[in-house]
Amino acid sequence: MSEKLRRHIEEIIKLTDEEFEYVLSHFVYRKFLKNQYVIQNGDYVKYDYFVLSGLLKSWHINHKGKSHIVLFAAENWWISDPQAYHNQTKAILNVDCLEDSETLYISLENREKLCSEMRKMEYFFRKKTTSGYVAAQKRILSLISDHAKQRYEYLMQQYPDLLQRVPKSLIASYLGITRETLSRLTSQHA
Repeated sequence: MSEKLRRHIEEIIKLTDEEFEYVLSHFVYRKFLKNQYVIQNGDYVKYDYFVLSGLLKSWHINHKGKSHIVLFAAENWWISDPQAYHNQTKAILNVDCLEDSETLYISLENREKLCSEMRKMEYFFRKKTTSGYVAAQKRILSLISDHAKQRYEYLMQQYPDLLQRVPKSLIASYLGITRETLSRLTSQHA
């Protein structure tokens, strides 16, 4: 399982075996069951999770009680409540498992320690954080300016097998559309 993390890191930087073992020593393995919470709104967020296998989602419930999917995290994705993780505050998001999932997680303290000791890892985390910010900006702009069809097509590019893994109601929530609209879109692409 640790080889998945190494391959993921080495998409950006190269590590010697000794360096990788040191990096890995800062992570903890944890398995979660389908429907199990990883983070709940109101809890302090101590960890950022790298997904080895499975599928998780982060979501928020607005003041009207409506659920909004913020992110799906499949294999080789990271998931947490970034604001709460980096500020060491209470979560405003929930994170739970759509499938049995295996993760490697890292505390902010260990991440900061790695970054201060290994310039390579500082670079890696900076690149990952930057790409996350860019993806979030694209998603926001898509939600406010793209048609439902464009949002759906972009999602299918990002997560080609998502329709087979996730209930349509969750995909509709992520896209900000009704389930009926999603059904029309999926029938057009069948």
